[in-house]
Amino acid sequence: MVVDHYAAGKYEISSVNGIRTITLDLDDTLWEIHPVIRRAEARLYAWLGEHYPRITEKFDRTAMREVRTRVVQEHADRAHDLTFLRHTVLMEIATAAGYREFLIDEAFAVFDEVRNDVEMFPEAIPALLALKERFTLIAVTNGNANLKKIGIDDLFDGHVNAAMAGAAKPERPIFDAAVLVGGAGVEQTLHVGDHPFYDVHGAREAGLRTVWVNRSGDEWPDEYARPDVEVQHVGELADIVRRSTS
Repeated sequence: MVVDHYAAGKYEISSVNGIRTITLDLDDTLWEIHPVIRRAEARLYAWLGEHYPRITEKFDRTAMREVRTRVVQEHADRAHDLTFLRHTVLMEIATAAGYREFLIDEAFAVFDEVRNDVEMFPEAIPALLALKERFTLIAVTNGNANLKKIGIDDLFDGHVNAAMAGAAKPERPIFDAAVLVGGAGVEQTLHVGDHPFYDVHGAREAGLRTVWVNRSGDEWPDEYARPDVEVQHVGELADIVRRSTS
């Protein structure tokens, strides 16, 4: 892939020759994540209040966030594993509330069900379908999204998350793992994501080509090298690919 020109604030691709694998971030690239997490945490808190009322009597939502902050600090070596962190928080607050028996898997499932009830951006699925016709698609995420529960596992050829890789973006091991799963060389792999640091900078440092999904029209931060391509959403990337190969 080569960059042809820079115009109207966006890079255009004149050719995708050489790219075989596209790795894609999920949260805030294919759907908005913050409202989803808020709903999931609210549903979990309500469930805890119903089934383990001493927990919500002892911990309000702010206090639970404070426990999470402390847990992250105490388990810095596991900070990339969001499922581990949430399990640890749940066990700590249950123990502190005096529950010797606590159905942690059931509690986590309540959160997980809502966490995977996402609303895809309208262009996301058509774009994935179009890109999958030409490229191997690998999902790469720091989170714990479940592609099968979301209903898009058939649109990807594989996936890597931070817990699997033992490191979170922007660290190189997660990108190395994604390249390995994708089956192409690093120079034949293009990473697509919304975050300048975690996605674009991290992928570039690992040797991948990069696409910045800039839905909000933000200015690129000067402290990082620019991405190879900038798009407003993944549908634009699919359109560029179609134009470059037509």
